[in-house]
Amino acid sequence: MADLSDTLRRLIAMQGPIPLALYMAQANAHYYATRDPLGASGDFITAPEISQMFGEMVGVWIADVWRRAGSPARVIYAEPGPGRGTLARDALRVAARFGLAPEVHFIEGSPALRRAQAQAFPHAVWHEDLSTLPEDAPILLVANEFLDALPVRQLVKTPQGWRERMVGLDGTRFVPVSGGLPMDSAVPAAWREAEAGAIVETSPAAGAVMGEIGARLAAQGGAALIIDYGYAPRQMGSTFQALRAHAHVDPFEAPGEADLTCLVDFVTAAQVAQAQGARVMGIAGQGGWLMALGMAERAAALAKAAPDQAQAVEAAYHRLTAPDQMGVLFKVLGLAGREWPDGAGFAPPPGAS
Repeated sequence: MADLSDTLRRLIAMQGPIPLALYMAQANAHYYATRDPLGASGDFITAPEISQMFGEMVGVWIADVWRRAGSPARVIYAEPGPGRGTLARDALRVAARFGLAPEVHFIEGSPALRRAQAQAFPHAVWHEDLSTLPEDAPILLVANEFLDALPVRQLVKTPQGWRERMVGLDGTRFVPVSGGLPMDSAVPAAWREAEAGAIVETSPAAGAVMGEIGARLAAQGGAALIIDYGYAPRQMGSTFQALRAHAHVDPFEAPGEADLTCLVDFVTAAQVAQAQGARVMGIAGQGGWLMALGMAERAAALAKAAPDQAQAVEAAYHRLTAPDQMGVLFKVLGLAGREWPDGAGFAPPPGAS
């Protein structure tokens, strides 16, 4: 593939600064199309790769909701951004013990990751986006660390008012700059009088995904788990960041060579899905949610069964649930169709009912 940095430099030289959302979209499209980013030899590790316990708790949750919904004979398991298929493998192995054997559908654009997923699920069906998923059966959707990689639009308060944050050039270096068009009307009224330098993030791409999920749950029935690092309630400030070789790097240094992400606005995600007809179960911290599903008991059982692995099991449990690790920063949003039951581990979210 052509060098993305050179392509973006030519684009900026010809037409001027580009929106940060476009820069992020182009960088991540190139990044995910050209590598498997997971694991010790990659750039980051996700919860399913840390321990089988994570996927097992997801499997318990979806099987429980499915059974209490009457165990419909045909059901779709859908996972956007399924990585290597590790989460689906662990979740569906546990779900099968309760009789749940859904059709498996993956939403994945990366050729490298599709190859890895096919090793675990050779009979899965792949999609470029949610729009081609089946519409004639309930859907059990799990999105783990998917929304954070979708393009984010930033608005910055300048002395002249709110402007869109763009990416320009300082010599050959990419730098953030302010656009020229007034954007005050796009900022929530409560934040419009913020001091210069304040930043507001929005993600139209994430909103479109959540709207599609909400509409499908309303029309088809089913339930969804959205798991990611993010915040609730809403907050101001830039969360734009890049990961390479398990370390934070400059997101403007080498587009397409690092994973660009932003924290997820969980309250807005819930509200968008709710506006399309889904029912919001709640938003929970990942640690509390996993413990409500019985992860402490599962960790104890694994440690007892394999004493030589007890220390590794305890370390993984701590990493996934501890407040100073992934337990608070990572959150879980639960959604359902109107007639489907609540799942375990949730309380009403701020700003959504």
